[in-house]
Amino acid sequence: MAKRDYYDVLGIDRSAKKEEIKKSYRKLALKYHPDKNKGNKESEEKFKEASEAYHVLSDDKRKANYDQFGHAAFQGAGGQGGFGNFDFSSSFSDIFEDVFGDLGDFGFSTTGRSRRSRSNNRGSDLRYDISIDLNDAFTGTEKKINYTTYKKCKTCTGSGAKPGSKASACKSCNGQGRVRSNQGFFTIQQTCPQCGGEGEEISNPCTICSGIGKVQSNETISIKIPKGVDDGTRIRLAGKGEAGTKGGINGDLYLFVSVESHNLFKRSEENLYYELPISITDAALGTTVEVPSIDGGKTKIKIPSGTQSGKQLRLKGKGMPILRRNLSGDLYIRIITEVPTYLTKRQKELLSEFKNLEDSKSNPLIKSFFEKAKKFWKN
Repeated sequence: MAKRDYYDVLGIDRSAKKEEIKKSYRKLALKYHPDKNKGNKESEEKFKEASEAYHVLSDDKRKANYDQFGHAAFQGAGGQGGFGNFDFSSSFSDIFEDVFGDLGDFGFSTTGRSRRSRSNNRGSDLRYDISIDLNDAFTGTEKKINYTTYKKCKTCTGSGAKPGSKASACKSCNGQGRVRSNQGFFTIQQTCPQCGGEGEEISNPCTICSGIGKVQSNETISIKIPKGVDDGTRIRLAGKGEAGTKGGINGDLYLFVSVESHNLFKRSEENLYYELPISITDAALGTTVEVPSIDGGKTKIKIPSGTQSGKQLRLKGKGMPILRRNLSGDLYIRIITEVPTYLTKRQKELLSEFKNLEDSKSNPLIKSFFEKAKKFWKN
């Protein structure tokens, strides 16, 4: 049977660039892969055919020879077709690694090579939740915390082996950390169940840590919480997590900060807010009042005459510090005009007298609203 043109096999033009060649092969390899088409000889042949085509066209020198001489460039002395000089078993893993990386799309390796994979000996990260009030978030603070972790065993210095002895290569995987099993055309690699991927076994474990290489410990440390932290801020303390195994580095300790709500100030990122109630007379006539700020101080602000309820005043730089920057947010004060809930007889008389003296100039919003209402009703 005549061999198909490699460009036709991959469904590309002769002017196709390397990326287009790789993209086309990847699509075909995923479609006809033997593990996805078990027992399907036709798919297996198409898979091999596509791999052969990619092997040739992905290499500049082989591609140039093919473009000049066709399939004859790769046929042996006997004029055989098929894969000819293409050693599928040895070259296939190179092809797949080029196209799919470390064979990650399929989770197995070819028979041509294997990779040694050792487990990560780094210690586990830990989480600690800490709650502070808004004042501490404003000034920054230092806290002592207690937590349970694992530290390197001093007796075996973290090796897990009894002093005077050492670990030996795992007999199941010969120290590779992975075992292989044949699945048709491929060899599947898996973590060695005997040594857990370590590649070695401890026959004489440390009696203090039982071969783990680390022991449980209660730790107390002082931590500095910078000013400006917000609810949900995460602080990383490098190396304060669990000890690693067999020389692995320590994990990290992560502090998750929770900032308690305040009975006066409301926070939104770096800005602070609160409502300031004033009387109707102060709103009408204007006044000057002292208001609190988060630093514990007092600030005088002027309430202009005719201030409406809901008006917002801004005190620049009186908000929260911005984390890791020498800047602060602002304090926003929302004016709330409080209507009296109780009036003496004399107060009622004075308000009645004032009402009789009111005109449209005194309440422009009221006048504007009812003018619009009248036009609405006419329509």
